[in-house]
Amino acid sequence: MILSIFLYVFLQSRILGTTENTSEERCLNLSGKESLIYIDGEYYPRSEAKISVFDHGFLYGDGVFEGIRSYNGIVFKLKEHIDRLYYSARAIMLNIPMTKEEMTEAVLETLRRNNLKDAYVRLIVTRGKGDLGIDPRKCPKPSVIIIAVPLLQLYDEKKRESGMSMIVSWVRRDPVDATTHEIKSLNYLNSILAKIEANNVGADEAIILDSNGFISEATAENIFIVKGDMIITPPSTSGPLPGITACVIKEIAQKLGYQVIEKGITVAELYGADEAFVTGTAAEVMPIREVNKRQIGEGKMGPVTRKILEKFREFIKDPKNGVPIW
Repeated sequence: MILSIFLYVFLQSRILGTTENTSEERCLNLSGKESLIYIDGEYYPRSEAKISVFDHGFLYGDGVFEGIRSYNGIVFKLKEHIDRLYYSARAIMLNIPMTKEEMTEAVLETLRRNNLKDAYVRLIVTRGKGDLGIDPRKCPKPSVIIIAVPLLQLYDEKKRESGMSMIVSWVRRDPVDATTHEIKSLNYLNSILAKIEANNVGADEAIILDSNGFISEATAENIFIVKGDMIITPPSTSGPLPGITACVIKEIAQKLGYQVIEKGITVAELYGADEAFVTGTAAEVMPIREVNKRQIGEGKMGPVTRKILEKFREFIKDPKNGVPIW
């Protein structure tokens, strides 16, 4: 019961916004059966999936994760997600007890067993079972958990056309010399606090600044602004996650003839942008309509954002940009 609550809350915290699906519907795979969850080499019905209450991922947020999507039977950028998972694990000295090839196959098999072609996958590696002490040496074996659910839509197309409302949060992104969000760890309290602030004022999302007052990212997305023929995004020194979708967007923008620049962005620059949008695995490409009640550009999806979104949707349909499930 404890794991079911823990995994449910953890999954919702990163990707769920307003969605038409009920929680009961999200528990089922396409065959109408209860979804199967991978835990350390075994598959369990969702209602029976459990980890120890002494797991350091549960007790301390000690672990790493990835959020991955599959489209029409192709797992988008799976290699890049696996590489980033191992990069994050290396940074926190967490030895994943599987090779990258074995991890890749485990993700694909989880999708197969749930009969899913269009899905969201949450891949989690925790430090594993220990005791109530913080010493990670008490955790002899990390745990690997893979959850696959039918593809969840963070925002509908009407919202995408109109764009998001955002605020600038009082929360500051953890600096790069501390628990930097360049590492995709299980500790997302920093983002959750900012999301709560956005919820409290009725905004769709929150923008988080770095310790110097420059824009870092949103709670779970990378940020881009458009100014003339330039597309600008914060640098790694501001502490954003190196987004996989963001990397694709940079590539698309350059092919469209835009100059892509990484530099510090002030809030004032954001207010004065021609357009602005966020990117992420769940959000894909989402325009920003307003920030702190200031309208951005025309206050809806702009022409540059639209071109990028159209090319992105073409990109995800190309099988060479992912790994086939079957």
